Amino acid sequence: MTTSSEKLSRLEIPGDKKTRRQGGPQLIIAIVLVALLGGAAVFLLTRNQDGKPLPTKSAATTAKATVPPAPPPKPGDAVLTVSGYVIPHERIEISPKFMGTVKSINVKKGDQVKKDEIMVQLEDDEYRARLLEAQGRFALAEANLTNAEINLKRQIDLAKEHVDTQRALDDAKRARDAAAAEINVAKGQVDLAQTYLGWCTIRAPIDGTILEKLVDPNELVVPQSFGGTRGPSTALVSLADLNDLQIEIDLNEADLSKIHMKQHCRVSPEAYPDKKYAGYVAEIAPEANRSKGTLQIKVQVEQPDQYLTPELTAKVEFLAD
Repeated sequence: MTTSSEKLSRLEIPGDKKTRRQGGPQLIIAIVLVALLGGAAVFLLTRNQDGKPLPTKSAATTAKATVPPAPPPKPGDAVLTVSGYVIPHERIEISPKFMGTVKSINVKKGDQVKKDEIMVQLEDDEYRARLLEAQGRFALAEANLTNAEINLKRQIDLAKEHVDTQRALDDAKRARDAAAAEINVAKGQVDLAQTYLGWCTIRAPIDGTILEKLVDPNELVVPQSFGGTRGPSTALVSLADLNDLQIEIDLNEADLSKIHMKQHCRVSPEAYPDKKYAGYVAEIAPEANRSKGTLQIKVQVEQPDQYLTPELTAKVEFLAD
């Protein structure tokens, strides 16, 4: 039997077969240095001169660069859609031409009126009296002129017969001329009184719809405001032709390149989106609003109807030519 010392001697490696690992620690240090140098190089390559990371191209950016440009819009396609407000092309407020009192008002809000239809009647007793006075003065001037012409004819006959002096004839001519001038003055007073009397009757200047009734009977009205909120009214009624409507738009300045005069549009009121109306750009304001960064555009509506109500919102599509 072998002893334990013999077993141990068998496991021992002979001296001639033992080898020493050459350069173990130096190799590890070299690998670490190479890794550090490589990391520093990558870091420097991915930074710009300011020390900020260089932008990298993402997959989305690469994909976007390969997308072809959008085709130009076809004629009739909407190039811009904005909202605005329906307004009358012309809103007329009727004011009195002198201070007076409302005798009667024959219209109310929403009534349709025809041109020259009587809307408001002011008290006219004073101006009727003035007209009668002016007519009386005109009649007196006519009588004076007739008498002056008769006297002049008489003086001409007397002068021919050398019965009266030349001075009397000259006085007769001057009296006739003064009487003729008085005729013109009296006629002007009659016309002025008739004008003031006509102003007492307020008529519709156009065919339209009454938008507001601003006064009541027995109310004092004046042609201009004297300040304050409790003074007399300065307007009687306001009306507009609702067959002549526009859409008022505050357009962002970034969209101005898409708009031009006479450009065709498609209008639809927000209250009735299924209703469509043709229109065109009728007005481009010459000055922008600096605080808003907008420019006012007005689109004329062709053939409007009762579904387009002033001051309601409408959508406008600007179409490609």
